[in-house]
Amino acid sequence: MDFKLFKEMLRRVLLVTFTAAVLACSAAPKSQEVVQGITNIKPDEQQGLVCKEIVALIEHYNYKKITINDSISSLVLDKFIKNLDPSKTYFLSSDIKDFDKFRTTLDDDFRQGDLSAPFYIFNVYLKRYNEWINYSLQKIKTPGTYGPNDTYVYDREKMPWVATTAGLNDIWGKRIKYEMVNLEIAGTSTAKNVETLTKRYQNLKSQIAKINNQDVFQSIMDAFTETIDPHTNYFNPTNAAQFSEDMARSLEGIGARLKLENEVLKIDEIIPGGPAFKSKLLSAGDRIVGVAQATGDFEDIIGWRIDNSVAKIKGPKGTVVRLKIIPVGKEMSSKPVIITLTRDKVILEGQSAKKKVSTIQSDGKPFKVGIISVPAFYADFKAANAGDPNYKSTTRDVKLLIDTLKNIDKVDAIVMDLRANGGGSLVEAINLTGLFIDKGPVVQIKGLDGKIEVNEDTNAGAAWTGPFGVLVDRLSASASEIFAGAIQDYGRGVIMGTQTYGKGTVQNSIDLNNLVNPSLLQRLAVLISKDAKVKGGSVALSKDGLPQLGLFNLTMAKFYRVNGSSTQHKGVVPDILFPSVYPLDKIGEDTEPSALPWDVIPKSNFVAVRDLTGVRSELVKLHDARMANSLDYKVLNEDIADMKKRDDENSVPLSEQKLKAERDSLEAKSLARTNMLRESRGLPPVKKGDKIKKDENIDFVQEESLKVMADLNKLIKPQT
Repeated sequence: MDFKLFKEMLRRVLLVTFTAAVLACSAAPKSQEVVQGITNIKPDEQQGLVCKEIVALIEHYNYKKITINDSISSLVLDKFIKNLDPSKTYFLSSDIKDFDKFRTTLDDDFRQGDLSAPFYIFNVYLKRYNEWINYSLQKIKTPGTYGPNDTYVYDREKMPWVATTAGLNDIWGKRIKYEMVNLEIAGTSTAKNVETLTKRYQNLKSQIAKINNQDVFQSIMDAFTETIDPHTNYFNPTNAAQFSEDMARSLEGIGARLKLENEVLKIDEIIPGGPAFKSKLLSAGDRIVGVAQATGDFEDIIGWRIDNSVAKIKGPKGTVVRLKIIPVGKEMSSKPVIITLTRDKVILEGQSAKKKVSTIQSDGKPFKVGIISVPAFYADFKAANAGDPNYKSTTRDVKLLIDTLKNIDKVDAIVMDLRANGGGSLVEAINLTGLFIDKGPVVQIKGLDGKIEVNEDTNAGAAWTGPFGVLVDRLSASASEIFAGAIQDYGRGVIMGTQTYGKGTVQNSIDLNNLVNPSLLQRLAVLISKDAKVKGGSVALSKDGLPQLGLFNLTMAKFYRVNGSSTQHKGVVPDILFPSVYPLDKIGEDTEPSALPWDVIPKSNFVAVRDLTGVRSELVKLHDARMANSLDYKVLNEDIADMKKRDDENSVPLSEQKLKAERDSLEAKSLARTNMLRESRGLPPVKKGDKIKKDENIDFVQEESLKVMADLNKLIKPQT
């Protein structure tokens, strides 16, 4: 759908609904139930209006063409409660029973802009949160005594809600004991541990006290939009500024995306090109438990609000931050690793594709493979539109690398490494595909109206026509899947790795302020300012005095491969499969309950370069034969099995002796495997605590991809 036409259609719809909403602003709102014992947080008129408009946008323009009804209301209620208390350690079963009165009314309330019900639920959460933090502060001083077989259940998601205060007291008492044992294993004194935990829980109390109605509104809208689909999102004015910074592809910090999981800050993604990426000291899944500046003391950030933690980690270019890390796969009781990073400006479109050349022996002869790593599909559109002949883009950078690999390095094959490439520019995905095919369709897009648009590479000729492979993993998404899918469909190369993410939907980002008449916004500013004075609150206005409504990402279309198959949900399944280090049942579009389904449309009019069906079968046989005798493959599977076992666990022992023994056993097993692999490569063994040199870290999957390319070269030579 043409976005200008779409924007005008939205404007017409919203002018009607927003005018009615503003005129209704002075009407008496529904009374919000009061939670005794705390200062209750209440919504403002502006948030009610935005809620109404989000309902209208979803019902008119979301790809699902969904109606907000009682069924959606029930799902939103469950999602909101789960987001607030995923481990069922705050709410009592009586609270949940009380909330059930809202099960079939949230849809009607949201349509009217009435947020009193979810704000009431949040206020109950706020009360419970403070109760358990206060209880924990007392338990730190007098921790309970537990037997050698007692355990702390940290993940109660699948367990029933606790009925009594005494029951939750027991859970929180065990949590305090577990945290105390973790500190004791690290070797600090009891007095110091009491001080550390006391500060931690005082910080938690301080953090929750800073919650405002914008935070609550964001959490409500998160539950609402995530129920519709995983990629339809609302950003309140504060988060909208952060989102715009992201979209501008420029930020200052360490270059990592973070998320909160079980009240611990976790690395969700390492941004290629940033300090974290260059240092190779951080990985996705690592947990950050402490932050210090260049010379300051460490602050324990467990349980902090994510925005407050991020504020400590981000900072101006050139400044230093130190982090305490529990590496991915390690127990929380493990001794933290301290790393030091120098913050820098991370220009996301500046993430450049890079090359290297590796040589292996094939039939007794050297076989050279060029490996091009592409961290994102980037393009400096501003420079391109300004006529800069040297503007940066993925396709332009890769084209130069291919020319070098072909004419100077004289490689026999090329592998494109798209692992952890979350996507980016659709145009670049199409143009990059064009470097490996003559010309033709690359991706199909089906819009709201059901019409199918075919996006093609129109530039004749290919930059590389030799043996070609693409490496992907579970974090390869969106544009990466379009590229890999096209290469596979055209028979242009072999896809290797693990099943990709499955993100095959298209979103448009809408600034809600741009869809509303400025005069109407001015009238709204007067009305909500009066309301704020009555309630003793304040209203955040822009420089021109208009209220800021935020941004809305709306799913409006789906991607399809040239063979007609959607990339949504299923992603791209490689020809050569490797075990996934990322849990497939926890990461990926198919793990999202509200994700759009996989489906097919008619295939486009494309002509395959080669039929690789028979070749793929032979490649799989040769690969499997190597894996049957591969120590790396065996260790990889063992590591994955161990991680899955730990992921499936939901409790830990409270015995310091048992907890330390478990940790030591895991560390010893990991060290033994490392030395076993080093020995197989003729490298000397390392001891506990030794740092391994960068050039000694072997990328087994990439290594095997070179051998697959050598096999491919032999199998297709007769056809060539």
